Amino acid sequence: MEEFLTACPRNCYSTCSFKVQVENNRIVRLLPYSGNLATPEGPCIKGLSYIERAHSPERIIHPLIRRSSGNFEQITSGEALDIIAERLVSIKEKWGSHSILWYKGSGMSGLTNEIGYAFWKEFGGTTITYGNLCWPAGLEAVRLSFGSVKHNVPWDLVNAKTIIIWGKNPAETNIQEIAFIAGAKEKGCKIIVIDPLRTLTVDKADIHFSPKPGTDGALALAIAGILIDKDLIDHEFIAKNVKGFAELKDSLHILPADAETITGIPADSIIELAEIIGKNGPLTILPGYGLQRHQNGGQTIRAVLLLSALTGNIGKSGAGFNYANLQSYIYDDLKEPMSYYPDYENDMPFRRTISMAKLGEDMLNSCHPELKAAWIERGNPVLQSPDTGNVKKAFSNLSFKVVVEQFMTDTAAMADIILPAKNMFEQADIIGSYWSPYIQYKPKVLESPGETLPESEIYFHLAKKLNLNISFNLLPQPGNENIDKWLEKRISSCSDITLSQLKKSPVLAPGLQQIAYEDLKFDTPSGKIELYSEEAKVKWGISPIAEYTKIIPLHDEKRYPLALITPNTGSRIHSQFGNLKIIKKTNPEPAVRISHHDARFRNISSGDKVKVYNQTGFLLTKAEVSNRVPAGLVVFPNGIWFNENGGVNRVIAGKETDMGYGAAFHDNRVEIERIE
Repeated sequence: MEEFLTACPRNCYSTCSFKVQVENNRIVRLLPYSGNLATPEGPCIKGLSYIERAHSPERIIHPLIRRSSGNFEQITSGEALDIIAERLVSIKEKWGSHSILWYKGSGMSGLTNEIGYAFWKEFGGTTITYGNLCWPAGLEAVRLSFGSVKHNVPWDLVNAKTIIIWGKNPAETNIQEIAFIAGAKEKGCKIIVIDPLRTLTVDKADIHFSPKPGTDGALALAIAGILIDKDLIDHEFIAKNVKGFAELKDSLHILPADAETITGIPADSIIELAEIIGKNGPLTILPGYGLQRHQNGGQTIRAVLLLSALTGNIGKSGAGFNYANLQSYIYDDLKEPMSYYPDYENDMPFRRTISMAKLGEDMLNSCHPELKAAWIERGNPVLQSPDTGNVKKAFSNLSFKVVVEQFMTDTAAMADIILPAKNMFEQADIIGSYWSPYIQYKPKVLESPGETLPESEIYFHLAKKLNLNISFNLLPQPGNENIDKWLEKRISSCSDITLSQLKKSPVLAPGLQQIAYEDLKFDTPSGKIELYSEEAKVKWGISPIAEYTKIIPLHDEKRYPLALITPNTGSRIHSQFGNLKIIKKTNPEPAVRISHHDARFRNISSGDKVKVYNQTGFLLTKAEVSNRVPAGLVVFPNGIWFNENGGVNRVIAGKETDMGYGAAFHDNRVEIERIE
């Protein structure tokens, strides 16, 4: 039996390190690795399910082609690549390379994901997406304010005296963080959760505030006014390190009574919260990504983070605004969120005209040339993109679709050719994290089953068939030894880290600030924290000062009176893992959660079949009447496949956030009715 040290490459906060034991080309055991201070307890249930995921009998391990009957038939890799090469050339000659959409998701992270760019650039360019479905409004808000996106190391949380978990549910989505929160609580830290729902994280809190969805900006600005009125701000810190305090002070007009009307939180409770923030430091605020999935999401994050700035809770142990930590992204030439934005001059020969948030609409409206084909890897856009109806229509209109995938997802089911994708154990890579400060090597520990090829090898063989001349530095030859050589070359620009070091253990990012901004240097135009940002005004056409703007519902409130939110769950990462047997055993059948008040009004009981609908579409599911959901709000998790009675994005309209080109998933209204 062999044992390897590896790291989870999923789109998840933790990027856990763990040990994997292998025997006869099969994973037999996963064990924790204490050398990573951020994840010493090992992986969550999703990580533990890797044993099944790697060896599942439902895994696609041979290329499949759709026949005229609509059924898939197994073919060889050579046949599949010959067909793909012929179709790509034919489509390019007839309509141009920009008639092909290259859609890449975030299903697996790593430096080798860059290899696709080399292929498509040499091919002549392609249409690609801009924006991001996950977190860009918040990233942009932090960047505009602080100049860079980082926060204190996770284990510093135990030094906080107050932790505000704002729109985040780490008990399910960041379980490693919960251990540090518990450690802080043992030392007397006050734990406050601000969330419309009573989540599992709320169960661990001292205080819970439940605002109406999309009103958090009003709450934050009301608190800011109270802090200033009661002189609970750090004058010295503001004078030295903050730009725009005077403009902010003049702009504040939301009084506690106004905030009560807007948010539903009593004015006295808002004043109490402000006094805790002003008096009980050091304070760490942990905002979630759902918080910024509104049309006003970027301004909301700007409003919340200014509370840390006003009270001087930046650059200190136990303090901070912990949205994301990109200090391990040392190999990125352009860091997120800037890498999401269209740059029509520098993007050429790519043409970025397809918005991730409005994927279906933009695909259908594409012209000069129209989209004729799509290549999809590391993503499941048919299920995960807003406005499912238009997305499915847009993909149906394409004459040729290639999907690189491990399982028969909703997107794979629409493909013309499916190429089997590697799993995390079948190719070496290097990954960073947006929460922990480590850079990690992920070794190859298994030989791929069947005719599975890593994307890098798929591109290599296609490039040969198309007579594309791509250098080894951009497109390595097949074989793990060549991937290691490619990785070694790729990271050579940073002499502080070598591949041999990474193979031994996770490495803290060079230049890491364990206490973010401890030098009080901010990479903004003024060199200070910018509560007033001219760039926000110029780039996004919004107020240079954080402001609260009431959400414009994407559906008629009278016809569709219930607000809908679609959070993540602890059992899946978006649309990954939910198909596995071990996950299904630990999770009940999906249901739309509704309050007792709203259920009684509609004569709905738990277990009833219901229709959730608006003018965008409808979803058939069952109801769960819950005391964890307030009146006026309903909840259905994202990422549940159509064949699991999921697909909540059928009722989600495609709308972008105020900055960052994110998706406003949580601004949709629905009605629910019981069906016989």
